[in-house]
Amino acid sequence: MRVTQSMLSQNSLKHIQNNYQKLGKLEEQLYTGKKVNRPSDDPVAAMKGVNYRSQVTAVSQYQRNLGEVYNWMDNTESALDETNKIIQRIRDLTVQASSDSYDAGQRKNVASEIEQLRNQLETIANTKVNNKYIFNGSDTTNKPVDLKKIDQNVDISTIDANNAKNYVLFDEKGSQLVWNEASNAFKAQDGTEIGFPIPDSFVAKEKGAVASNAEGVKIEVSAGIHLDVNSKPQNVFSLDLFKDIGNLIDKLKSPDTTADDLSGELDMIDHHHNNVISEMADIGAKSNRVEMVESRLGNQEILAKTMMSNNEDIDAEKVIIELTSQEALHRASLAVGASIIQPTLMDFLR
Repeated sequence: MRVTQSMLSQNSLKHIQNNYQKLGKLEEQLYTGKKVNRPSDDPVAAMKGVNYRSQVTAVSQYQRNLGEVYNWMDNTESALDETNKIIQRIRDLTVQASSDSYDAGQRKNVASEIEQLRNQLETIANTKVNNKYIFNGSDTTNKPVDLKKIDQNVDISTIDANNAKNYVLFDEKGSQLVWNEASNAFKAQDGTEIGFPIPDSFVAKEKGAVASNAEGVKIEVSAGIHLDVNSKPQNVFSLDLFKDIGNLIDKLKSPDTTADDLSGELDMIDHHHNNVISEMADIGAKSNRVEMVESRLGNQEILAKTMMSNNEDIDAEKVIIELTSQEALHRASLAVGASIIQPTLMDFLR
């Protein structure tokens, strides 16, 4: 086959163009720091890169969630610590007031201070984080404690068909509703009976003063792993706590109260104090677990980023060497091409 000048020129231009493309690709890799800048560069590596990047994004989201977890737990721990100090102060005041040397006037002064401490307990129970109540279970939008309603409600009681009894419930306006044991029906304050058939069991409970939502607030900290970030409000800020403190205040204000009467209140205070200590220990245990999760997420982040880097990032030294070699090759191809592609007739005749 006869090789023509045209064939030599076309082959030379083709090889020069190939060298241009290789040189441009190496320059792009050096500029971006990535081996794969478009799916066509390496489809397999591009698909792996999507998966690795998804892993890194997921870990980053879990780490942001951990920040919210720490925020909840830190505020809860701080609130419980303050609650612990308040109950301890109430105990100290009760011990002082139970002394025979205290007269009625001094005990009233103690009652006034304990009233202020009870008000502070209400404030702590209604603590909000990011505009969410942290001591009302999963019902984070409603206020969990309202001392104004304490005296308008009654404790939880159970009524069954075989053991009916009178049960009085007051609403906010002071109107009462009475369960009549004889007729198994409700009676309004004016005596009007209200029919209410009883099944096997019927449970009525106070709801207005202290909320009783026991569902935990769960935050996802890893794939399929959710942590309860709040404490159990019914174990700390219960209706019994506020009512027991209220009864203590009433005793301190009563001139008929003896030192022995007040000494008997110490067991009640210790009971609530132990509840707070128990919840503080529970929060501490949760914090330890969160730290372990945080450490594991840190390791997962390093691993995911390492795999993503190995899949996508260039070896800068290697690319620079290849780029230098490609530049030399490109110059050589241009020089050879210049001698093959003659620009004029005189150059061809030489």
